[in-house]
Amino acid sequence: MNMFDYMLVAGYLIALLGLGYLYREQASRADYFLGGRSMGWFPLALSTMATQLSAISFISAPAFVGVREGGGMIWLSYELAVPLAMIALMTIVMPRLYSAGFVSIYEFLEERFDKYTRFLISVVFQVSRAFGTGITIYAVALILESMMGMPFWVAVSIVGVVTAVYSLQGGMKAVVYADAAQMIIIFLGIFLCAAYGLHALGGVDNFLTHLDTSRLTAVRFDSFGFKGDEFGFLPMLFGGFVLYASYYGCDQTQAQRILSAKNKTTVSQILLANGLLRFPMVLLYCVMGLIIGTLATQAPDLPLADFIKQPDRMIPTFIVTYLPHGVIGLLVVAILASAMSSLSSVINSLSAVTIEDIAKLAGGELSEKQYVFWSRFSALAWSALILVFSFFGGSIADTVIEAINKVGSMFYGPILGVFLLGILFKNVSARGANVGLLAGVGFNFYLWLEAPEVFWFWWNAIGLAVTLVVAILVSVALDRRKVTVPFGDIHPGAVQWRSTAVLAGAFLAILATIVWIGDWFTALAKTVG
Repeated sequence: MNMFDYMLVAGYLIALLGLGYLYREQASRADYFLGGRSMGWFPLALSTMATQLSAISFISAPAFVGVREGGGMIWLSYELAVPLAMIALMTIVMPRLYSAGFVSIYEFLEERFDKYTRFLISVVFQVSRAFGTGITIYAVALILESMMGMPFWVAVSIVGVVTAVYSLQGGMKAVVYADAAQMIIIFLGIFLCAAYGLHALGGVDNFLTHLDTSRLTAVRFDSFGFKGDEFGFLPMLFGGFVLYASYYGCDQTQAQRILSAKNKTTVSQILLANGLLRFPMVLLYCVMGLIIGTLATQAPDLPLADFIKQPDRMIPTFIVTYLPHGVIGLLVVAILASAMSSLSSVINSLSAVTIEDIAKLAGGELSEKQYVFWSRFSALAWSALILVFSFFGGSIADTVIEAINKVGSMFYGPILGVFLLGILFKNVSARGANVGLLAGVGFNFYLWLEAPEVFWFWWNAIGLAVTLVVAILVSVALDRRKVTVPFGDIHPGAVQWRSTAVLAGAFLAILATIVWIGDWFTALAKTVG
């Protein structure tokens, strides 16, 4: 990197601080955590996608596709169930949560069950989110350390301090608008990496000629995920459906953005946009991974053997080796952007949950001014704790992206189960919901320790099923409740048929793509040859 690259990075960081200062005035908790419920669908849709497309996705997913042993385009199967999950959220979950008008979605559970249900969910959310985000910051700091030559602790501090300052100053508006800008930068970064990679390979023809066709398999119908096999069609479909429904609807990080929408129509537009736009973005960075992975097999200045051992170093090494100055600075900004997007989202959401769920549980009411002050203090405290976690990220797992997904899969099914018990099932008791949540998380933890042959993506669906069954059994057997499933409450008018049809079409398009993408690439390569 030269002075111009460093100036780009510094300019971006200063702009973020200015954004926080611009939106520093918040008169109430709705202003701070929900942006006054005044934002439109476009920045909120970009913000939700930017949170999902983290620095880990930008760096690790292309490496998984391009060089990791056992990797390849099978990564696309992660996206299979996204449109179906958006249909469920649009019809069942988000209308109920949005109408409730709460800042913390877990407050809904207190109203439906009791304060202990809310407390348990809050603790689960805070632990899993802080843990996962610490790993993300660890990975990004390693990348910046290798690209910019700065000490690891300096890289961690820069990412953490700048993000904390603009998040706690500007609240949700600063987070959302920063995320929207960051999403544009990330997209540009992916496109530039793919374009320069093709140029270094000598064009599309040479890329297709040397492409490793074994990496083109994107779905496995003969893999069921119970014998040590991974990424089969069924676990990716059912596990993915539960994961994304829980992530977008029952995770405060994402749900808080959707609840910031100005009306229910905007909520539906956000979900529709995510259901349609996520897959093209993921497809783009997967193709980028194929291009740079193919280049690594041909170029002596890209150490393929080292990349196989440490896949996450592929993209940073490519950037500093092949891209011109200025573009390098821009892509460092893209990596910073994706990391800060993840961190800012989590800081704001953890602060919301802490103040809404934990502080209020202790009793006493805060004035609006006190509320905003303690919310900012909470955001600062969580920022510091996450940065502490990040210093120990290297001792947690060898593969960062899988570690984060495994942690999420242990919790997402049980969390979704509790919300479905509150929304769909009448007369389920608070004790039933609480015991069901603990049973779901506990059973998934058992699978992690004692049944490694079960593919971890199944944990999402298994955790959901255990939570629902145990909660209903406890309610019926111990609390003498007559549990009913009020699907009749979801009348046809609640189903947005046009959006549902579009999302169903998107699911079929994704399925067709992952089934035939290998054949398309192979046929194209033969045509070139």
